[in-house]
Amino acid sequence: VQLQASGGGLVQAGGSLRLICTAASGHTFSNYGMGWFRQSPGKEREFVAAISWNGGSTGYATSVKGRCTISRDNANNTVYLQMNSLKPEDTAVYYCAGAPDWPYGASSAARYTYWGQGTQVTVSS
Repeated sequence: VQLQASGGGLVQAGGSLRLICTAASGHTFSNYGMGWFRQSPGKEREFVAAISWNGGSTGYATSVKGRCTISRDNANNTVYLQMNSLKPEDTAVYYCAGAPDWPYGASSAARYTYWGQGTQVTVSS
């Protein structure tokens, strides 16, 4: 499954962005657990948020809990990450990922098989 992440950009601290992850035409991830990860220069990729196949269960990294909301629209093969109250430390490339063998979502990158190309989020102070 080819995943495409979009919605990144440059925003001032305190601002908001909504990241979008879609599947390439003809593909579906309606029965996959989905997640968002991020990576900034010199750091390892880290978990941000995950959602189960039906949206009934979500999980967040401590660093973003209360500021981010993950959601999905299976009818349109889309997963969203709404990010509010952004901070400079949120600056990173954000990746969406799909886990066909782990429909409940997971915080471990090892659970995910498919990855999008990433979208840059830059938060200025």
